[in-house]
Order: sequence, then structure tokens, then C-alpha cells
Amino acid sequence: MVRVRLAGICNTDVEILHGYHGFRGTPGHEFVGEVADVYGVSEAAKKKWLGRRVCGEINVSCSAYGFKPACDFCRRGLKTHCARRTVLGIVEHDGAFAKYLALPLENLHLVPKNVTDEQAVFVEPLAAACEILEQVDVRSFREAAVLGDGKLAQLIARVLRTAVPHVVMYGKHEKKLALARHAKIQTKNVRGDASDLKRVKENYGLVVEATGSPSGLALAQHMTEPRGTLVLKSTFHGAAPVETWPIVVKEITVVGSRCGPFAKAIALLRSGKVDATPLTTWTFPLAEALAAIRLAQRPGVMKVLLKPENKDGD
Repeated sequence: MVRVRLAGICNTDVEILHGYHGFRGTPGHEFVGEVADVYGVSEAAKKKWLGRRVCGEINVSCSAYGFKPACDFCRRGLKTHCARRTVLGIVEHDGAFAKYLALPLENLHLVPKNVTDEQAVFVEPLAAACEILEQVDVRSFREAAVLGDGKLAQLIARVLRTAVPHVVMYGKHEKKLALARHAKIQTKNVRGDASDLKRVKENYGLVVEATGSPSGLALAQHMTEPRGTLVLKSTFHGAAPVETWPIVVKEITVVGSRCGPFAKAIALLRSGKVDATPLTTWTFPLAEALAAIRLAQRPGVMKVLLKPENKDGD
């Protein structure tokens, strides 16, 4: 049982409100909290965890639930693709927009003392950005493009910059692009519509599509050079119109990318190589969650946080 200290509102949470995954329950999957109670373990194990600050992996595998036999994906070590998994705040598992949430101990990661709550609440999306480093040998590229200037795109650009000499962010919101430039990331303006296919002339060996919109995929294909790698990060409710011929003709490698390594994300925060705190726009009390979600959908707004007002005895 985890007492939530801070929870972040993600674009996926907004898409869930539009019908993504058909979820019913308490949303929210980005959080930092402290362990309030532990069940089914020894007193020594319980003492180790009680009161510790934690963040948590959102995919709960059948092996974590103790199901026997475990599914084929769990046996192969692919627990984030468990055939019977629940997903915190997304698939059949109440999430972090609450005073408390529940996760198996194996999903929890301790937060170092020098990482603040305001930093630690970014661990889950930062881990998703770090997954690109696990899937692609990014050090073989001299430059990379990130399409999108939102929260996830900002984290991806910062993570790539730790391994790739030249990272360029393409976006349409000047205030958001300014945040990237402050982190020493080059930026370029696009319009975010079909006209970009004629206006954008640059090509890259590595392109990450993180616009969160259906139109981003066409531009991403256009910008990926022959035999290049295109990483897809956007999730949204609905279909994306797409022509597949650029993938075939240019022999593009397309990589779907989702959740990632929490340990790597925590290490980047602890070392100071990535600072996500400038991405926070506002913090609301949990009681004002509806107003917070409305604000999170406004143009130019970055990360909006929810802070439960936990008191002793709650």
C-alpha cells in the first residue's frame, strides 16, 4: 500500500478520458509515494519498506500476482508484455489519482535521498524515454530528431542528448521549444500539418515520433533517411492515416517503444544529467483534479501535478 505524495497527469490519462483502452476506474500512473503498509511478507521485509519513498513500474505481471503457471511472456522475461497483466491507471488497475494505491513489491523502486518528489514523479515517463536507449544503438548516430515538443518529447530529447552529439526537436509551440533550448537542445519550428511535408527538408538516421497526434507519423517517415530508424512513441485514441510505401521504399526500421528501465531513469535524475523539474507548470491539490486535467489540456501547458492532502490517520 503506497501513500501517494505526487502524481503526474500524462497525455495518456487525457486519452483515457476520451476512451483509450476503455478503462473504468481511478486513472493515473506517474507517481512518487511512500510505503504505508506491506502485506504477505516477513516482518523483516516489511520493516525494510515501511516509510520508504518509492516510484513504481505500472505493468503488473501474472508472475507478480503469483499466477501459476506464468504466461509465456513472463517466462521469457518480457513482463511488460504479460498476457494477463494489469496496468496501473490504464488496464484493470486503479491508479495514482488517489491518496493510496497498491502495487506488488517487485514493481517498486526506492527513490534516492537526493532526488526530490518533484523530480521523482517524472521517473515513469523518463523511463519510457530511456527505453529507446535499450532498443536502439543510439551511439551509432551522430544526430537525431525528436518530433513533438510536449512532455514526453522533452524527456526523450534530454535522454538522447546524453548519448547523441546533436539532437534537434521539431515542434509548433514556441514556449515549449524554449524549454528545450534552455536544456541546450536545438529546436526548429513546424506547423504540425500536411504542409510540413514540403517545408521540412532535413533527414536524419534516427527519428523519434512523439507528437501525440495522427499527423506526426507522415512527417516522421518523410524525415527518416533511407535505412534509418524510426521510433514510435505516440499513443492516442483513434486511427492514424498512414501510407506504408516510404517505409518499404526507404527500407526504414520502425520500432514501437513503450515502458522502460526505471533504474536508468533514477540514475539520470540522481546524477543530474537530466533535470525534469522545469517541465512542471502547476501543482493542484487532489480535490481539484478536474480543474487540473482541464488545465493539462490547454495549449502550451506542460506537466500538471496532483498532490493528495494526506494527514495522519487517513
